[in-house]
This record gives sequence, C-alpha cells and structure tokens, in this order.
Amino acid sequence: MRRYGKPPLPHTQYTTRPGAYAILPRDGKLLLTFQASPEPEVQLPGGGIDPGEGAVQALHREVWEETGWTIAAPRRIATYRRFVWMPDYDIFAEKICHIFMARPVMRLSDPAEPDHSALWMAPDAAAELLASEGDAEILRQFL
Repeated sequence: MRRYGKPPLPHTQYTTRPGAYAILPRDGKLLLTFQASPEPEVQLPGGGIDPGEGAVQALHREVWEETGWTIAAPRRIATYRRFVWMPDYDIFAEKICHIFMARPVMRLSDPAEPDHSALWMAPDAAAELLASEGDAEILRQFL
C-alpha cells in the first residue's frame, strides 16, 4: 500500500486508524471541509471508521458531520496510508485512508462537528490547499 507523508518514527507505537474520505465534485467545484482547530486545515470531508461500521456507512456519516451535506453513489478510488500524531486522540496513528468519489446531493444542516465548516473550491485550488499530501496527490490524479 502506498504511503504519503513522513515515515513512521522508530520505537513509536502506532494505532491503526482506518478512515473514509470523499472527493465531492458539483458544478465545477469541490465540497471540502475547513477544520479550524487544533490546526486550521482544508480537508477532504471524512474521518474515522468506527468499530462495527463499514467504510461507506462511515463516509456518509462523516461527510454529513463535517459539511451538513448528504451524498450519493460513492465509489472507492484509492487507498493509502500515512503516519501521524492525532492530538484530538492523544495517539500516534497509522491512518489507512480509503478515498471515495461521490456526488453531493443535498445540504441538510450546518456541520455537526465542532470547528468544521463546508467550503466550495475550484479543484486546482483544492489540490494546492489540502492539508494531506496523499489526498492532494489523489485529487491531482483525477483532475
């Protein structure tokens, strides 16, 4: 499996953390999420897959929590891993990132996740601003 970002630190215990993330095109723009803290970042909407939850189920939940939108027709387009410190969870994580392409359908609400807001952006600009090197590279492949 391809790795993006920094290699794992030696002598560091990593917790495997699978997640589902979406590239969400509509009318020539992408639906993204802006996370204000702990570090301000532009991200693909998505997040961790909870125990007992499938990747597609997690994707629907996470996109709604982070953007307030529902999605349709998700299809997995890539999987990669990255090694990161997750300050919200106080862990070093080996993130297994499942990237989907899906269609944003309807805005139901404001984002439910604190410090998140929905953001529409041109795909080229998004590829430059995404915080995750792996997400940015996969987005570039599909432009």
